[in-house]
Order: sequence, then C-alpha cells, then structure tokens
Amino acid sequence: MVAASTSISPIRLFPVGEAVAPGTGVAKDAFGRAMTYLRISLTDRCNFRCVYCMPALGMKFQPKDEHLSDEELLRLIKLFARVGVTKVRLTGGEPTIRRGIVDLVRGIKSFPGIAEVSMTTNALLLGRLADDLADAGLDRVNVSIDTLDPDRFKAMTRGGRLDLVWQGIEAADAAGLRPIKLNTVVVKEQNDFEVADMAALTIDRPWQVRFLEIMPLEGVSQVHDEGLVSSEETQARLEARFGPLAPVETDAADPARLWKIPGAAGTIGFISPISEPFCAACNRVRLTADGKLRLCLLRPDEGDLRDVMRAGADDETLERAIRAAIWRKPWGHGLAEGERETVRGMSQIGG
Repeated sequence: MVAASTSISPIRLFPVGEAVAPGTGVAKDAFGRAMTYLRISLTDRCNFRCVYCMPALGMKFQPKDEHLSDEELLRLIKLFARVGVTKVRLTGGEPTIRRGIVDLVRGIKSFPGIAEVSMTTNALLLGRLADDLADAGLDRVNVSIDTLDPDRFKAMTRGGRLDLVWQGIEAADAAGLRPIKLNTVVVKEQNDFEVADMAALTIDRPWQVRFLEIMPLEGVSQVHDEGLVSSEETQARLEARFGPLAPVETDAADPARLWKIPGAAGTIGFISPISEPFCAACNRVRLTADGKLRLCLLRPDEGDLRDVMRAGADDETLERAIRAAIWRKPWGHGLAEGERETVRGMSQIGG
C-alpha cells in the first residue's frame, strides 16, 4: 500500500466569528498554510491533445489579448516573491510554445527570493531549447510521458512523436536540468499494463518516474470515471515485477510519496489526489494564463489579478489582492464528498 499522506483536520487558527485579515510576511491561508510555491500557466494552448487533458473535439482557446503579457507576468512574480513565494513552476498548456520563453525564464530567476524555477513540459521542443533554458536559469524539468510505445504514445497524445520527446528528455539531462522527473498519468486499459516498464527507467538512471491518478477535470471527466487507476493498484503491479519497493523519506509538501526499487539509481513517486489527498500540506497556488489566481486545482474560486492590474492598481493594491485571495484558499478539493466544481481544464489551469 502507498504510504499515507499526513491527515490533519482543518483547524482554524482564530475564534469563530472573529474578523481576521491577511497579515504581512509570508502569505498564508486561513488554516495557517504558507503559500511558497506558485505554478504559472503560460498559455492554454498545447501541441498535444492528451486524452486525459483535452477533449478530442470542441476545445476553445482564449484570445491572446486575454493572456498576461510578459511585462504583466513579471510584475506579478515580483510581488509573489515579496509575499514569500520561493519556487515557481512554469506550465501550460505547453510552456515551450510561449514566444520568448527563454527571456521570460531569465527575468523570473532574476527576482530576489525566487530560489527555484522549474518547468512541466511535454518535451517535444526541448531538444532545441534545453541549453538556452539552462543558461537562462531554469533549474529542472518535469516531463509528461505516459508510455514508451511509439504507437500508443501517438494515440494517447493524439498525434505526438515519442522519438522527439525522448530527444528532448536526453537534451534536458545533458544540459543539467536535473533531477529529471517523468510524469505518467495512469489510465485503465491504455497504459496501466506498462507501468513496470516506465519504472524500470529508474534502475540505471537517477531520474524520478512519478505515477499520477487521473483527475476529473473539465472536458475529460468521463475519462476519469472510466479510467481511474489507484496508486495502490499501480504499486501492486510494480511489486509483482520488482518485489517490495523501499520507502524513501519525502518532504511533506511534495505531492509525490517516494519509493525505490532496491538498488536502483532513481526513485518512483506516487501522486494520489483521489485515493490519498495531500491537501493538509498544500503550499501552492496557480496563476492561470489569463491572470486568475487559482486557489485549488479542483475548485473554481479564483482571484482576478489581471483586471485589477489593468485597471491601474499600484503594487501595494496588487499585493493586498494576492494576500486576500490566498487567505481564502479552501482546505481541500472535496472529491471524497463527491464534489466536482472545476470549470476549467488542465491546459487552462496549469498542472
């Protein structure tokens, strides 16, 4: 069985009915969790159409003028650094298709307090970008790769080329964008029977292969309902081939619970938002491409920073808006109670 995440009751830090406002210093929510990690969707567009991320037909993308400009984005990141964010992850859609991505990384890394800038990518374009991104200050990459079979890969991504993605992974490794983390969304009868082959990549490579439970996001909820494979099922498949996995000490804020094939160079992670929620240790918020501060991946409540900024707000007003939004971050996603409130797909929110 996968190691259980910390389970803590949502205890409020102030008496019921008392008026409490967000404070200064590191921005915290009403449950005392410090938000030090910002995930940023640079675009809602992608050069893949993965079955668990986008519907096959009918995907509508936002007009470009609704997206944050580079200047707007950098201004917000400066303010997030001021309220305690130390770690930034660039996502999408697919972040490498954003024009000027290298200069954007360089700008983000220049802010005092931003200790790490990482990226989640499908790696299709990484072969030609890895060196420049590393020179600009990108620290590491997570690569979404769900199968090692070229035909299955093409089917799951609706047209992607595994050979180019693999070239991108190797280029990232050579450029020092480490540790390399490979994210595999496990879907019943599509790639669940292949998880041991993915895990075997860690035997000779110091990489981390992470198996994710599929989430019921907008446009792909039927895929979730029909294709969910629990982390416990995935671990059982791995142990049937490799024997018992050895647990690895894991940071409580990391959504992945880490294990290891005995003697392997790398590690295996299980990300289990459905079967074992890790909301108690959540330290992250998400900034959408259109400038909304998404407080929980699976809840629709958002703080609108773009319109506040475009209305002429100064930095102090924007900082207050950031702190006020973070303060109302919900305790958890509520899937265990049957709640499904998301009104955006993963490509719009950012992973």
